[in-house]
Amino acid sequence: MEKKQFQAESKRMLEMMINSIYTHKEIFLRELISNSSDAVDKLYYKSLSENIGLSRGDFEINISIAKDARVLTIFDNGIGMGKDELEQNLGIIAKSGSLQFKNDVLGAKDDKNANDLNDLSVIGQFGVGFYSAFMVSSNVEVISKAYGSDKAYLWSSSGVDGYTIEPCECDFEYGTKITLFIKENTDDEDYDEFLAEYKIKSLVSKYSDYIRYPIKMECSKRVPKSGSDEDNPQFEEVKEILTLNSMIPIWKKSKSELSDDDYNEFYKSKFHDFNAPIAHVHSKTEGAATYSALMFIPQKAPYDFYTKEYEKGLQLYSSGVMIMEKCADLLPDHFSFVKGLVDSDDLSLNISREMLQHDRQLKVMSKAIERSIKNELKKMQSTDREKYAEFWGCFGTQIKFGIYNSFGAAREMLQDLLMFYSSSEEKLITLSEYVSRMKESQKEIYFASGGSVARISALPQVETVKDKGFEILYLTDNVDEFCLQMLNAYEEKPFKSIQSADLDLETDEEKQEIKAKNDDNKAMFEFMKEALGDKVSFVRLSQKLKSHPVCISGSGALSVEMEKVLAAMPTDGQNRAKADKVLEINASHPIFDKLTFLFDNDKETLKLYSDILYNQALLIEGVNIDDPSDFVKNMSEILSR
Repeated sequence: MEKKQFQAESKRMLEMMINSIYTHKEIFLRELISNSSDAVDKLYYKSLSENIGLSRGDFEINISIAKDARVLTIFDNGIGMGKDELEQNLGIIAKSGSLQFKNDVLGAKDDKNANDLNDLSVIGQFGVGFYSAFMVSSNVEVISKAYGSDKAYLWSSSGVDGYTIEPCECDFEYGTKITLFIKENTDDEDYDEFLAEYKIKSLVSKYSDYIRYPIKMECSKRVPKSGSDEDNPQFEEVKEILTLNSMIPIWKKSKSELSDDDYNEFYKSKFHDFNAPIAHVHSKTEGAATYSALMFIPQKAPYDFYTKEYEKGLQLYSSGVMIMEKCADLLPDHFSFVKGLVDSDDLSLNISREMLQHDRQLKVMSKAIERSIKNELKKMQSTDREKYAEFWGCFGTQIKFGIYNSFGAAREMLQDLLMFYSSSEEKLITLSEYVSRMKESQKEIYFASGGSVARISALPQVETVKDKGFEILYLTDNVDEFCLQMLNAYEEKPFKSIQSADLDLETDEEKQEIKAKNDDNKAMFEFMKEALGDKVSFVRLSQKLKSHPVCISGSGALSVEMEKVLAAMPTDGQNRAKADKVLEINASHPIFDKLTFLFDNDKETLKLYSDILYNQALLIEGVNIDDPSDFVKNMSEILSR
């Protein structure tokens, strides 16, 4: 029998197919099952248009394993192929019979059944998926018999050396049987796994679970032997034909058909989570990009969520066949906690169906998905605050980091999702809620930063601001102040730290009074500044303090709290960012009188006081002091006098 050669270009492409186009060898099973599904689709469409007496329930795909013979077989009772079709579809690489079929049907404008193609969703459009079989096979045989024909043909090839086609006998009425002779193991590759029942079942579940026709395989099962002792049962292995795929994707169903339990069980099973999700988003979109999406907001963050190892992304399906396990481009970083999937028939896939040819469609889908997630979170925030607070505790940091990391570009999308602890409400509130109850004369949104609510509440500045009747947002996450800097303002109300040097809460009379006192004591404050060196920018009296003797304020874009956060990050210790600190002294506190006395009578002791007051102010702010032992020594010396 004459062996036919692939065309020169086809031969080169086949070499590429075997060696480089596909990332994972396991993809071959997805490709062959997809081809079988397309073949069944063609015959099913024929049954719709010609009334040949076949229904959807008559079709199936069968897989069988002959482990000892190293043979894996995939059979479908689809349209089948004659000799010429085998020549065209398998003899010319990148010749897609499925694509031709799709084009023919779409061209049938007057065919009343042409619209049914939307349900068929032909998968194969490049004509290369079949050749992925050679990644795992030393030889491939295809026996095919076209529907309505009385002749069957055998196509056989061992790869780039060519193929043969000859008449043969077959034991089926119509359809296609693909027989793979699996390669022997090598030092680098384990091909035995593709003869293992568990592996085939897992690959079908992973890639082809939503193929619309049943994929069946005879599987082993251990059952108790008949008549064996119940207390000490004996087991035997039996064979049973199982359907390996679930066929109908939950996301293709109408929302009215599904309950919360349906969504929760699907999520727990699909994404291996013991906990039900906090919420789900089920959407179907048509237009610039047509797709179905089913997304879930987990109840708890994965253990590695805030690490570099965490990989975000939604599962991406095309016509029910999984293309990518995690498509990162579908999710913005600020919503990276979302789990779920997207299924679209419109994707422009590359030749291996592992990636997209271009990202225009992804960008359209990503924007719509981002809006859907934001809307679901806003809905939760307004209708179930307790549940939203639970969500915020897990993923709020990611939302805030999204504003900071985008340099404010995501502010419009995310700012209404933000929540901070309120000094007035003593619970989490939104920025909108804060602004809605601002005093008429209030021009700024006040906040304070610290390691905890309790620590912030103890800040000297909080006492004064609360006494003046202003609400304060307590910022307790490291990213909080960086986030607000990127926001800059909310509803045209700028953010203002009560720990800044220019808080400006005094009346005109108070300002004049404090200015006069600072002018009168200018020499003393310059002396204290010189004693402290570059630790502070300057020393001054302040009206913002009530019962506390002293505080540290920031005098620039970098606050004391931000310096603390940056200092905690791993660095080589060089060029570490420093806040411009201002040491503020309570003009009404007895300590001020003590300082003036020391300036006139004991400047050396004033140096000790300056250092002690500075370190006390740092401790109140929750900032580590540079030299604890020196601080203790100075305290001991003062106490011993």
